[in-house]
Formats: sequence, structure tokens, C-alpha cells
Amino acid sequence: FQQHGFEDESPEKRERVSGKGDLTRHRTVIGVAADVDDTGLQVHLNVNDVNTITGRVLRVHGLESVVLADTGVEYRCAIRGLLKNMDTDQRNVVAAGDRVTIRPEQVSGSDDTQQGLIVRIEPRYGVISRTSRGQQHVIVTNVDQIVIVASLSEPALKPNLIDRFLITAERVGCDSVVCLNKTDLIDPAELQPLAGVYGQLGYHTLFSSATSGQGIEELRTLLKHKQSVIVGQSGVGKSSLLNAIDPHLKLATAHVSKDNQKGKHTTTGASLNAIRSGGFVVDTPGIRQFQLWDVIAEEVAGFYREIRPFINKCKYPDCSHVHERQCGVKHAVADGLIDLRRYDSYCQIREADDSIR
Repeated sequence: FQQHGFEDESPEKRERVSGKGDLTRHRTVIGVAADVDDTGLQVHLNVNDVNTITGRVLRVHGLESVVLADTGVEYRCAIRGLLKNMDTDQRNVVAAGDRVTIRPEQVSGSDDTQQGLIVRIEPRYGVISRTSRGQQHVIVTNVDQIVIVASLSEPALKPNLIDRFLITAERVGCDSVVCLNKTDLIDPAELQPLAGVYGQLGYHTLFSSATSGQGIEELRTLLKHKQSVIVGQSGVGKSSLLNAIDPHLKLATAHVSKDNQKGKHTTTGASLNAIRSGGFVVDTPGIRQFQLWDVIAEEVAGFYREIRPFINKCKYPDCSHVHERQCGVKHAVADGLIDLRRYDSYCQIREADDSIR
């Protein structure tokens, strides 16, 4: 389903999907499971039962979720019977990163993995979503920090994709890090102007290489005591960086094709991993396109830090900052107060109807 962003498996198999009208910034998902007694009637479980424990969802496989309990034990948990929010029609209400309450069951799986039933989803924050076929596609929840990985070479740098992720970080209110990777393949001095723009805007920006080790310790420090998500297109080196940060992760990696400069897909679904140095990190499938969710065209300018101060200096209150005359934003660009590349990025996103939902 390459035309919709993730370069491999359909989102319905991996992450929660909900209707377009379900605006995550205005709602909280809390689910309580229902069991069935001998008469066939549904009996609501007591989520405060002494037999329940809490944990976080590592990954979702169809109707089953892998949950790491706070006790350190992994459980494969069924989610059938989970009551969904009454005004939504979601195929899967659980996503990687969710904090949940589960009821362990006495039986074990064929691989001796403990079994359980999710009885509650805790209130969320930092929900990272994108638009997929007009619906919300939740990638990960409870994110403290987005680490945006872009390669300097193989595959080619996509600044516009970086900006889309930054808009998402601004929208959900989480920290963001711009990681310019593969410095072993190109002189990072060539990208210093780009890094400087992001740095001046207050975004933590760094250069890295899993091969040379540059930036690895800095990344390891940034990930400590946080739940972070690593995003970027396939082949930029997300999994390689995580393996360098924590070799015990042993994430699959692959080389970029010399013919089409596209990375081979190695991560098939969002997966939450504990890092030995502290913190949790979500490795995500490669993304070629990232369509914004829950952002209308008129709001885009407000998510650009350098554009915000000039929005009220336009003659027209409904100025799009693209075509109008006497526009405070365009004057700021002409005066060198707003980076031209970032402004062009804004115009592309603002005018791309299929990117605004």
C-alpha cells in the first residue's frame, strides 16, 4: 500500500484506525472489557480487581496485543470484548505505547508466553497519527519525544518530510529531535545550513552515523527516561541507529538499493522496545509520505515556529500567506526573517489538499 505512506503492511493489520470525525485532541479513549458468564450475559470486569496488573503495549498483531507488564513479564493479550468509545467505529482500539490494565489468565501460549485480557486502556497523551484513506491511523501513543531521522545520502534527504513530522510534534505537544544520519557517506558541512535553520528554531539537531559512532552517545542520552518514537523513510538507518544505541535490540536492517535509492522495508509494524540505558523507543516502518491528521489548512501556519509571529501582521485576517498581497509572512520571507526553503515547504503543505485532514 505504498501510495498511502507505509511501504509494506496495511495499517488495518498493525495500528488502530478510526473515523475522520474522531479528533484525538478532543477525546480520551478508555475501554473496559466485558466477559461472558454461564448464561451468556455480559459481565463487566472490575478493573480494580486484585487479579489485574498494569503494563504497556509493545506491539499489536491483529486482535492480539503483546503487553509488557510492570512486573517485567510479557503477556499476549486478547482484546475481543473491549468496549469501544460509543461514537467511533474502530477496528483496533489498542496501539503500541498504550498503558493498559490486564487480567492474566492461567493458560500459556504454545511458546509458553503468558496469556491475558486487556480490561482497560488508560488515558492517552502524545498520540502520533496520520491520515490513511480519510481515516485516522494511530501509529503510537503516549509519546514524549519524536526523533526524526533523515539520511544525508542513500536515500536522498527529504526536508519536506521532516517538516511534516515537526508539525505533528507541535500539534501533539511533544519534544522533537532532528537527526541527520549517515555522516560517513557525505560531508555533514554540506547540510550545516539546514541543521542551522532547525537549530535556530529551537529544535534539537544532531549529526549521526551508526558506522562511525558519531552522535550515538548523544542519542542514547536523549532517549533516557522518555518514551520516544523513531520516524523517517525506509533506508535512513533508524534500526541501525537503535542497534548502535542498544546492541541487545538486534533489529533487522537492510541496505539501500543503488538503483532507485529506496530502502528495503525491514520493520513491519510499530514496535515498542525497552532500552537498557533507560527509556522506551518505538521503531516504526519506513514512511515515504506522511499525510497530516487533524490539521486543517488554516492551521498549518501556526505550527511553523518562525511563521507564527508574523501571522497577525497581514492585511487580511483570513490570509493564506501564499497568494495575497500585503502579507506579513511574505514580507518576513523577503526580509530574510523566515528561511525560504521552510516557507516553500509551508506553501506545499498548505496547498496540498490530500495532505490536510
